[in-house]
Amino acid sequence: MELAQSVLKGDRLALARLLSRVENDTPEGRQALDALFPHTGRAHLIGVTGAPGTGKSSLVNQLALGIRKQGQRVAIVAVDPSSPFTGGAVLGDRVRMRDLSGDSGVFIRSMASRGSLGGLAATTAAITQVFDAAGFEVILIETVGAGQSEVDIARLAHTTIVVEAPGLGDDIQAIKAGILEIADILVINKADRPGVETTERALKTMLELAHPVRKVFRHHGQVMELNGETVPQEGLWIPPVLRTVATDGRGIPELLEAIARHAAHLRSNGDWARRERARFQAEFDLRLQEMLMERFLANVPAQRLESALESIQLRKCSPREAVSLLINDKN
Repeated sequence: MELAQSVLKGDRLALARLLSRVENDTPEGRQALDALFPHTGRAHLIGVTGAPGTGKSSLVNQLALGIRKQGQRVAIVAVDPSSPFTGGAVLGDRVRMRDLSGDSGVFIRSMASRGSLGGLAATTAAITQVFDAAGFEVILIETVGAGQSEVDIARLAHTTIVVEAPGLGDDIQAIKAGILEIADILVINKADRPGVETTERALKTMLELAHPVRKVFRHHGQVMELNGETVPQEGLWIPPVLRTVATDGRGIPELLEAIARHAAHLRSNGDWARRERARFQAEFDLRLQEMLMERFLANVPAQRLESALESIQLRKCSPREAVSLLINDKN
């Protein structure tokens, strides 16, 4: 396909056009994704998530600047909340990332969540594939900022950064199971504010379950132990807790170093390939469901569907029974 070939050659205008087609899920966009897929698999996907007000966009801006100094090309996918009236995105993240404007090694794409839960838009994974094929070595994915619901990023990214901030009154929210368990790196941004020690203590405490003798916690489904000075067992990754001040770049070099160490860790123990497989499995299941649903609806008359819904509403049969009858109906 001509558009896909232009993207592979580094045409930024073709890249922007293709991203729009992919985001709108057009037939042309789907064909281009299929053509580009063999050229993917080289980029490091880094997810940045956390509650609103923690400074995620400013942190992403500083990370991108640091990555560019290392000579790598970086793409940024900023998922913004959708307008309830137009369905569009506010594009606020682009305002905060003005430092990156004019750099040909950076491409920023804001996209609307369009009602999707989990902090990502439905086509975010497809957008990252396009950037990967286009030769961007690092892809930063910033989620909406809905808090605990944003666990989808862990299925997409190789490295997930969870951002907290002191003084927001959400220390208890931070240590609830959903959002903390997906973290590969924990960042306390705005660390120049009062209360940073309290936030850091709360995060570190949650990384150790309350056990008087042996401290054990679970991360990405693996049981890890902390004995004394938080020494990781061989083959396990203990999420570090780092402090940053994104407005002036403090702590960013240490964060970049932790990201590099995590990538090396994933590659050394095979977790990189396992996470890739899990991501492809999730996307495969999603596409299978979509296609089967489309085929089913195309072969079932609307009148029969309406009749099934009426039977459910009248409590004549359960939803499961109605679906079973429609699928097994040979007529």
